[in-house]
Amino acid sequence: MASLQRLLHFTILAAATAAHNSACAQPDAQPYPDKPIRLIEPFPPGGGSNMVARLVSQKLTEQLGYAVVVDSRPGAGGSIGTDIAAKSAPDGYTLLVGTASTMVINPNMAKVGYDPVRDFSAIALATTIPLIIVVHPSVQAKTLRELIALARAKPSQLNFGSSGNGTVSHLAGELFKVLTKTQIVHVPYKGGGPALIDLLGGQVQITFNNILSALPHVRADKIRALAVSGAQRSPAVPEVPTAIEAGLPGYEVLQWNGFFAPAHTRRDIVMKLNSVIVKAVSDPAMREKLAADGAEIGGGSPERFASFVAMEYARWGKVIKAANIRGEY
Repeated sequence: MASLQRLLHFTILAAATAAHNSACAQPDAQPYPDKPIRLIEPFPPGGGSNMVARLVSQKLTEQLGYAVVVDSRPGAGGSIGTDIAAKSAPDGYTLLVGTASTMVINPNMAKVGYDPVRDFSAIALATTIPLIIVVHPSVQAKTLRELIALARAKPSQLNFGSSGNGTVSHLAGELFKVLTKTQIVHVPYKGGGPALIDLLGGQVQITFNNILSALPHVRADKIRALAVSGAQRSPAVPEVPTAIEAGLPGYEVLQWNGFFAPAHTRRDIVMKLNSVIVKAVSDPAMREKLAADGAEIGGGSPERFASFVAMEYARWGKVIKAANIRGEY
């Protein structure tokens, strides 16, 4: 009888211990969210990522029932705000709008204080924006294949303008050079606008430009469009082939932005945020607004977005190394 009582006692004790250990191992089951959320936007107001941040934050506020407040923290090409987000508590109350520049280009060019893969939990890709390859009418090339042939025949005699050293438009040109094995001179500007103005004036011959800013000049026959840089044709210019279609396999360049949380954020929080963000960018009114600015909707799972960022980081790292591009942040 005593043995049976002892066995029963130990059985109850073991069960209680297991239940306690299991409860301790469970993550905090506190409902999320239960207070406002800070959304760090690492660029000054007025840019594309800032627009996406403000549009999405409004939708998230409606869906979550708590304010999602955009906190602009510009500086060092977006690296300052991104670093702040990386070092924030992984509790779901500090999020980041990350871009190709902050998450894959800057870290490959300079020491920025954060690792885009290790220090963040990818949540959702918001939008992608392809570029358009345009030339001045004086360039004797009507197609991308003809431009490649011309560049090979005249090494270092053609030039391309970009919105600045280390920008997506600069790297688009460097990738073009790597894939085509051509020598084209890079001319950096302080923004895409000045580069486009000099293209119109014939001071530079080629740019890898934002679609919407270039399109009015293409329509007016002031510059010639040869290809877009996405994997599919852009709805904004469906008559223009992709670079891949036009004879340049492997050429794909996208400006993009998406949402991140600090690394080790709870899985259930990441999944909830993914759900509401994908729903927000898929809203018909939102989709129409973003499409008007040349953007295409992202979406997808956190895993898919994390894989995309890792591949972009590795791909642009090779281009930056091959072109010996360095930045100071």
